[in-house]
Formats: sequence, structure tokens, C-alpha cells
Amino acid sequence: MGNSPRLVRFDWAAKRLLRNKSNFVILEGFLTTLLGEKIRIERILESEGNQDRFEDKFNRVDMLAENSKGELIIIEVQNSSEVDYFHRMLYGTCKAIAEYINQGDPYDQVHKVYSVNIVYFDLGQGEDYVYHGYTVFRGLHNDDVLQLSVAQQQKFIRREAGELFPEYYVLRVNDFDRHAVTPLDEWILFLKTGEIDEHVNAEGLLEARNRLRIDDLDEEERKAYLRHQENVRYQKSLLETKLIEGKLEGKLEGRAEGLAEGLAEGRAEGELETKRTIARNMKTTGVDIAVISQCTGLSVDEIEKLT
Repeated sequence: MGNSPRLVRFDWAAKRLLRNKSNFVILEGFLTTLLGEKIRIERILESEGNQDRFEDKFNRVDMLAENSKGELIIIEVQNSSEVDYFHRMLYGTCKAIAEYINQGDPYDQVHKVYSVNIVYFDLGQGEDYVYHGYTVFRGLHNDDVLQLSVAQQQKFIRREAGELFPEYYVLRVNDFDRHAVTPLDEWILFLKTGEIDEHVNAEGLLEARNRLRIDDLDEEERKAYLRHQENVRYQKSLLETKLIEGKLEGKLEGRAEGLAEGLAEGRAEGELETKRTIARNMKTTGVDIAVISQCTGLSVDEIEKLT
């Protein structure tokens, strides 16, 4: 891809640059391309996964945005593998729904939520690199789709009952291995390579090409970005090392189950560390320790010792 400037990774941009109202056009272009409808961001709401400390380097990057329709859009960028990631997607939408409705408000004040997940690991099994999940109420006998009543359609500006429920998008970036044909492909290519061609057609990408240049960062931001890059590389190396060690252990023991045991041990260790990271984040935001224990499966004593 010729003449492409050096651009910051999307996850780092989401932590820093895309939160500025002047750069909403980049985020709006991405969401418009993905969701297939014009999106206008009104504001970025508080999020919990944007710590910059070294010990949080494995944490996800998340943003919670509200669009002009009052809908909530969760954007998560996850670099490390998590076995229970689908469950966390569900938890994230439930948490957003519960936190952004006032006590005593009628149920029609529940926000529509979109969960957009950009993952750099093998999540599930499938041949595609972009998946869309949504709720459909289908008749068991007639196979018809449950529609809203006329009054409901006028009030909620939707047709099907399932459209009121959260929708999920999973972008498996590493599985994209083709030339960019569609505007969405152009966005996926940027997410994977960090490069944007000057002839792109997707909304928001030209603005990203002009505003996310590494050379335009001030000295402090450039150093912070380089540290972030190093953390991502370290994380990737750590995961690859665990995989290699698991394979070598299986070979040295000379047993067919050696590899499986080594990988299982690595996964178990990774899952435990993921639970501890989630517990730390929840503890930092003031979530009750009993709730953290229930959500993560960690003991109350272990959670209290986390710093």
C-alpha cells in the first residue's frame, strides 16, 4: 500500500484521540459503515477499560458512546484470548442497560444497545471475519417473525420485536486475508495493518488517515504510544511462548496427551489471570466484592488481596 503515513493503532486512538469531539467523524464513519445506517455520536460516556498503567496492558479498550437516537454503542478492542469472551459481551450489554436507566423510569426508557467487538485472536469457529448477532422471535408452528403492534412501531420506530434487543458485532481482524473490496473491508484492513490508502471510499477513513498520524503526536503522546506498542508486542510474544512451551513439553514427555496438557495448563493460567484482571477493574470502579466474586468465581479473600 503505497504512500500510506504511519498511523497509530485503532485501540490506542480509541483510548486517546477518538474521544475528542473533533474526531467523532472517524468513529461515526466506522459505525456508519459497520451498522449500515447513518450514525451521529452525541457524546462519549464513561468507560472502565482504559487504564494506561503498565499492569493494565492486557486489558481491553472499551468506549461507550451515545448516538443521536439515544442508543448506546459499546466498542471493545481485545488483543488477548479469552475463553469466556462471549459471556463478557453479554455482561457488557446488560451492564450498560442497567446503568443508563434511572430508578423508577418506565421500561420504554431502556436503551437500544449495540456491542461492537474488535478482536485480535481466534474467537469461536467460523469462515467469516465479521459476524452479526441479534434477537429474532420466530413462531414454533408457523415460522413467522413476531412483529411489533402498530402503536409500538410508531412509538419505537421499529418493526420486529427483536429489534428492541441488543445487537452484537464481532470483527475477527486476524481472519481478514483478502483485498479490500467493500468499504467495510477497507476498515478491516486498517484495523489489521494500521495503513490507509489515499484512494479509500469508506466513511471516516480519510479523516483517520489525516488525523491519526504518529508524526503529528506531541512528544509525550508519542512516548505513550510507543510504550503501548511494546506492551502489545510483549503480550503477543507471551502468548506465543506459552503455546510453544506447551508443544515442547508434550514432545519431551513423549506422550500424545502432552501437548494437550501443556496447552490446557496455559489456557487455565491465562483464564485465571483474566479473571484477576477483571476483578481488579471491577474493584477499582467500586463494585461490591461479593458481586465480583460471583461474576469471576474468585474467592472473596483472593479479591481483597488484589491491588
